[in-house]
Amino acid sequence: LQDEETRKDYDYMLDHPEEYYRHYYHYYSRRLAPKVDVRIVILVTVCAISVFQFFSWWSSYNEAINYLATVPKYRIQATEIARQQGLLNKSKEKGKNRRSKEEIREEEEEIIKDIIKNKIDIKGGYQKPKIYDILLFQILLAPFYLCKYVVWYCWWIYCFTIKGQEYGVEEKLYIIRRYMKMSQSQFDSLEDHQKETFLERQLWIRENYEVYKKEQEEELKKKMAMDPRWKRYRRWMKNEGPGRLTFIDD
Repeated sequence: LQDEETRKDYDYMLDHPEEYYRHYYHYYSRRLAPKVDVRIVILVTVCAISVFQFFSWWSSYNEAINYLATVPKYRIQATEIARQQGLLNKSKEKGKNRRSKEEIREEEEEIIKDIIKNKIDIKGGYQKPKIYDILLFQILLAPFYLCKYVVWYCWWIYCFTIKGQEYGVEEKLYIIRRYMKMSQSQFDSLEDHQKETFLERQLWIRENYEVYKKEQEEELKKKMAMDPRWKRYRRWMKNEGPGRLTFIDD
């Protein structure tokens, strides 16, 4: 009875002994209530998610590097760079320091992968993970990002709405990305020639983008119409798809 809330429940029980169901509820609700601070639970959960995010991104990044190491275009370029830097032209060790062919092959493979990591800028979902992108840092830096966005938005309104300045390349690409409803990482993963096409067609203008969007939809419909898998699916939906009722005489 040292707790003030518990003492109130006890006094209420003495004054109203007939409300035994209510007394049972209050007793077990306090007895079985979690003793751990909710803030600690939230912090541990966020940290666990952040650790999982980071290692998951590293796994995806390593998978991308391993795949690029098997592509002839990138592998030949990386091998040529390694030879120019003298990384693959080392003299063979003799005596006790002599290594097996398997060890030499593994070392050469690591050299090629390291060159690919340094020379190729992987974008999109397989890019090199950054610690500031995980959930924990995103929450901690949320006020900074909010202030940064407010300053940027005010600058945008002042420059392009009030003063009527012309859009630069970055501003045009930003408007195009917003029209396409793509995230920054998704847009960065596009090839450079695709972005050049967007700029050539002036897709930052809403009317031009709507025309481009209709063209893409029509092209997608044609591809799906010519795809044999899509044809089989439509045939199945027409003949044996869900919702079809048949009556078979036994």
